[in-house]
Amino acid sequence: MSRVVAVVACGFLLAACSMSMPSFDMFKSGPVTEVLRIESEPPGADARTSQGQTCRTPCELSVPTSSELAVTVAMNGYQSQTLPVRVEGGGGDSRLQPNPLYVELQPAAPVKPAKPAPAPKKKSPNAAAAAPAAAAPKPQTEASAPAPTASYPGSSFGYPWPPPPQ
Repeated sequence: MSRVVAVVACGFLLAACSMSMPSFDMFKSGPVTEVLRIESEPPGADARTSQGQTCRTPCELSVPTSSELAVTVAMNGYQSQTLPVRVEGGGGDSRLQPNPLYVELQPAAPVKPAKPAPAPKKKSPNAAAAAPAAAAPKPQTEASAPAPTASYPGSSFGYPWPPPPQ
């Protein structure tokens, strides 16, 4: 009977060895992260880290503490701001500074609309009567002006073209 127990014990031992061995990956540490809190005045601005993470303020992002990063906070009607976040300490004791990150957005300079062209002034009836008199051609002397001619035959509108050269 002791041989049967020994064979069964060896079978269990052999079966246990054939199972997958635990990986030593559990001893590796993943990237150390820290929660970065971002607040803005006014709230509701869009925040984007240089690593591509985004949120709407006030918010929290889990960011790796392995390297420094920049956070850009933007909102319509306000000037966007980019602030650096640095890593202080080393190894497993690193911290992000500043944390929380507080951004006070400044209103954007108002865009001046282009001045509209002045509306044409309406002429008064007296000004309209005076305009044709002022625009009338001055009489010319016979020596300086050619004699009036009939319509040029090639004109379909009856416009008095100058006579053809002779």
